[in-house]
Amino acid sequence: MPVEFSLVQTIAIWALPVLFAITLHEVAHGYAARRLGDPTAAMLGRLSLNPIKHVDPVGTLVVPVVLLLLSKLMGGGFLFGWAKPVPVDYRRLRNPRRDMALVAAAGPLANLAMAVGWGLLLKLALAMNATEGLWLGLRYMAVAGIVVNLVLMVLNLLPLPPLDGGRVLAGLLPLPLAYRYAKLEPYGLLIVIGLLATGLLSKIMYWPLTISEGLLYKLLGLNSALLY
Repeated sequence: MPVEFSLVQTIAIWALPVLFAITLHEVAHGYAARRLGDPTAAMLGRLSLNPIKHVDPVGTLVVPVVLLLLSKLMGGGFLFGWAKPVPVDYRRLRNPRRDMALVAAAGPLANLAMAVGWGLLLKLALAMNATEGLWLGLRYMAVAGIVVNLVLMVLNLLPLPPLDGGRVLAGLLPLPLAYRYAKLEPYGLLIVIGLLATGLLSKIMYWPLTISEGLLYKLLGLNSALLY
């Protein structure tokens, strides 16, 4: 039977996975940029694992908490948020178009790696027969870690600048077409918020998320029906 958590307990369960997810996502961008020739993020101290250096007060704290509150009050819901982007100077990259695509891809790949890591923790918690106490909390935190990282991965891979998927696509398109496509960037976040407000975003992401989650659980030998 699913366990009912209070709002405070729910925030406690989700807080650490969310902070890890956004921190390592941004660090992955900065680390990839440094490897490809741009040390800007490293020089500004943005390769730190300290979440405070990556937190956006509105996108990382206010928006996710409000959405979490609404999901508790109304049921369902969609977790959404963002961190301070890691600065990348494309002029310092050895191959700017290709390398910007690689830098962009590093963030979602980091989220995929974290989802696998949380999945391994979940497998351990289930092996410990997590029905109460610390292991039960870790079990639900691991599920939250899987969910938030897969959501961030799929969301950021949507082919819409300034999301990572948009930057990857811009690096793959012929230059004239990429230039016109990049003009969408100032409106990208507004489009995402509009999709979220109308409920279209969850519909767009439903199948990619469902497939990703199913493949992850199959890889780890977990039965998703027994996790909640």
